[in-house]
Amino acid sequence: MAIVVEVQDDNLEKALKALKKKMQLDGLQKELKMRRFYEKPSVKRRRKMQEAERRRRKAKRRRG
Repeated sequence: MAIVVEVQDDNLEKALKALKKKMQLDGLQKELKMRRFYEKPSVKRRRKMQEAERRRRKAKRRRG
């Protein structure tokens, strides 16, 4: 998976900002952070369940 950002008018800061934004929207930064160290399957399962619960509660708050 490649993320392509073009540098226009030698504006590297703007291109870097666009790259960071794309990585954040794709969830790539979070995935890289999680894959930095090995995560046991039981820990991974527990984390995913907690994230799902957090999303469920957030959706419930939005619905009222």
